[in-house]
Amino acid sequence: MGERGRRPRRGRIGSRPIDRDSDDGTTPPCPWTSRAPGSEGKAEMEDQGPRPCVLDIEDLTVQNGNFRTALWTGGNLQVTVMSVEPGDDVGLEVHEDRDQFLRIEAGLARVEMGPARDALDLVHKAGDGSAVLVPAGTWHNIVNVGEVPLKLYSVYAPAEHPHGTVHRTSRDDPQHAV
Repeated sequence: MGERGRRPRRGRIGSRPIDRDSDDGTTPPCPWTSRAPGSEGKAEMEDQGPRPCVLDIEDLTVQNGNFRTALWTGGNLQVTVMSVEPGDDVGLEVHEDRDQFLRIEAGLARVEMGPARDALDLVHKAGDGSAVLVPAGTWHNIVNVGEVPLKLYSVYAPAEHPHGTVHRTSRDDPQHAV
């Protein structure tokens, strides 16, 4: 699968294959299916936590044009989607008290992790479908090394950002290294 490519939109419920692009009459409980006028087909995203929610995380991740948007913030978990411009990065950081899961949906990245800011001894290329698992206390950064925006989502446990956080660009994130 290339930097711009995406896997076929198929999944499984039990042993029965499903086509997520077909209209099977079910309605997701989250409101992101509505489109705002002039939004060019992009869903309006608003933090739905802590209400129960079912969402198409792949579509919402790819549609997101903000550096960071909190989709769901609960008492013990948070889901954010990110769009990182070519040459930009998530920002070198460490979360002393929380684990983090990240999944890349589109683009190419260099993942850097290690025990200290100046000891990032794990360096790995990652792309569409890659998962990054960051234990609490691990310094980490994800750099967009591709030519298109890097689209990823992140799951923090517990939550990292205030409910409803939206950073339109990396400069809007007060924690992002400049």
